[in-house]
Amino acid sequence: MPRRTATMLASTLILIALLCAGVLIPVPYSEMSPGPTVNTLGDARGEPVLHISGHKTYPTSGNLNMTTVRVTGAEYDMNIVEAVYGWLAHDSVIVPHDTLYPDGKTEEESTQENAEEFSQSQESAKVAALEELKIPVTSRVVVSTVVKDSAAEGVLHAGDVIKAVDGTAVKQPEDVAKLVTKHKPGEDVVFTVIPAKTAAAAEKAGKEPEGSRDVTLTTRKAVDPANPSEDRAIVGIQAGTDHTFPFEIDIKLAEVGGPSAGLMFSLGIIDKLTPGKLTGGKFIAGTGTIDDDGAVGPIGGINMKLVGARDAGARYFLTPDDNCAAAASDAPSGLTLVRVKTLDDAKKSLDKIRAGDTAALPSCSAS
Repeated sequence: MPRRTATMLASTLILIALLCAGVLIPVPYSEMSPGPTVNTLGDARGEPVLHISGHKTYPTSGNLNMTTVRVTGAEYDMNIVEAVYGWLAHDSVIVPHDTLYPDGKTEEESTQENAEEFSQSQESAKVAALEELKIPVTSRVVVSTVVKDSAAEGVLHAGDVIKAVDGTAVKQPEDVAKLVTKHKPGEDVVFTVIPAKTAAAAEKAGKEPEGSRDVTLTTRKAVDPANPSEDRAIVGIQAGTDHTFPFEIDIKLAEVGGPSAGLMFSLGIIDKLTPGKLTGGKFIAGTGTIDDDGAVGPIGGINMKLVGARDAGARYFLTPDDNCAAAASDAPSGLTLVRVKTLDDAKKSLDKIRAGDTAALPSCSAS
């Protein structure tokens, strides 16, 4: 065989071997890419994303789109070829697998966590919107979860209303931990609670729950592998907040998780509950977590969300303050980034957009 032919054949075989290796050898990376956007003022799968009953609502127009990021699954083994293609593509990002699924978290665990965060974001979005409109919301501190094999298991239950700890009234979930950790492990702590069933029956009847009882628990030492010498007392519960709304607000959106739609849900609720059209008919998208007080927090995958919003037709993007620098460093053309720190900021910016006063909008910068 001529040397030239032999060299070409060997090179071809090596190339084939490299391509096979690139396809077959997994690498510890995952891909993030733009996901679908959904208009919170519109429908999803044939039904309204926001359904409000028991209170007057008003017509809306335009778009207030929440945005998402699509990620590869925890069990998906990306190969070298896919990783290189993703690195070269402008509309996707390749990140270490542990960034999306830390500590060996499974896809099922991640999905459950995202569902819980999504549910909590809906509650906070409702509270923030009604607070912005000066509509009263009743809030109570409750047992959110009970740790298995803890001192509280079988004694306290999820949904129990916590009125006081050691006779001191609690107003916020963090008050519970502060009062419990005043004790040393092995000491007794007294919870004044209203059972979950009693509270649920009172809420259904539109009344304040009554009938509290005292429960005594013996604290145990917190077990923290990272700090084995820690001497912190716990009882094995996580406190949370339960809200009673003056009318029904139902948010329906399947196959979406995480807390990042909170801001856009709040704005959609405000638009439906107030006369006039908040967007002025414009296509506005955005993202951001929100807490009960209306503070807007940062999210992940900001650049992917910008691309998804631009491709969907958005002209303006409401951007959490802490994401502004990253967003401005690679913003798609034709999309105006609007900096927001609070729900009230976002509402005022929409007023400016509606009035055509876009030069006064707070903008994002890359520095």
